[in-house]
Amino acid sequence: MATTHTKPRLHNAMWPGIVGKGPDTPEPFIDLDTMLDLTAAAEVDGVKFDGVDLFMSAPHTSIDSTDDDLKVLAEKLAARNLVCGSFVAPVWAPLGGGSAMGGEMEVRRFLEQVRKASVIGRKMTALGVRPSGVIRIDSAVGPDEWYKDPKAGTAKIAKTFREAGEIAAGEGQRLAAEGEICWAGMHGWDHMVHLLEAVNMPNVVGFQADMAHTMLYTLGYNSPESRLAKETDKAQIFEALKKVTNALRPWTFDFHVAQNDGTVKGQGSHDKTGRHCAADDPNGLMNIVEVAGLWMRDEKGEPTRKFEHICWDGCMFSNETMTSPQTWNKILATMIEVRNAHGWN
Repeated sequence: MATTHTKPRLHNAMWPGIVGKGPDTPEPFIDLDTMLDLTAAAEVDGVKFDGVDLFMSAPHTSIDSTDDDLKVLAEKLAARNLVCGSFVAPVWAPLGGGSAMGGEMEVRRFLEQVRKASVIGRKMTALGVRPSGVIRIDSAVGPDEWYKDPKAGTAKIAKTFREAGEIAAGEGQRLAAEGEICWAGMHGWDHMVHLLEAVNMPNVVGFQADMAHTMLYTLGYNSPESRLAKETDKAQIFEALKKVTNALRPWTFDFHVAQNDGTVKGQGSHDKTGRHCAADDPNGLMNIVEVAGLWMRDEKGEPTRKFEHICWDGCMFSNETMTSPQTWNKILATMIEVRNAHGWN
């Protein structure tokens, strides 16, 4: 496969080795070294992944990593000819954070996790292995709580996000709120727009678009009032996504390429969240390259050039799928197709 563009860089997400896995699940964690090795080994006609996006949580990368820990991480990346980009901040209560809509102590824990992730981001840039990337956040509380008082809930989350934005900016970082339907105030595309407008820090606090999640915006899971597509019909979903992307593209800092079959998956705090499908899943409801263009091109059809890198998110893939080298070659081929169609030099 010929590659016609050099930008944006192509990244692979590391958190699928953690999310939905571990002692209380049917499948064990996949360690970071294995995830890095699988990513580095993928190759399509001489093209390889350029980097990875990281989850700032054990058992991969501790949010409390020391300077020595970060040097070891930087060496691991450099040894595999990879860089790192965007980080997921562990803002949820089970990982030491707290609800962005909660009481004083919960918000304080949320903000402390953002601070720690931002500091790590700054340090990894100084180590020469993080040329770009955002800190990914969400509200860390479910929609049910928000529906008790939507106006007050959005105002509270916006206040927390503003404080988080100030902390991140102090470390030279930007925050991106991922549009995942299991998070309060972010569970519908219109609610997400209202939240970003309420935060009103367009250069610091923006949106992270994950195609598997944003597709669910059109179907109104967890937010029936926001539904745009009446059926899981590819053409209807594509038309609905035009409205979603037009509303959220101006806020979008970070972009995940992914596929979804129109169903949801999840447990606990991640209830009814996006089911990521393999790149070649016959049940996928999106033409990946075509839908990626809605995010990567502006209203005039020109590449926005806003993303220094784009990332594949294979969250909740089985370990059998994830440890197969062929999985990553297929994904890399899809990423190359996306860049060929919508990238630049």
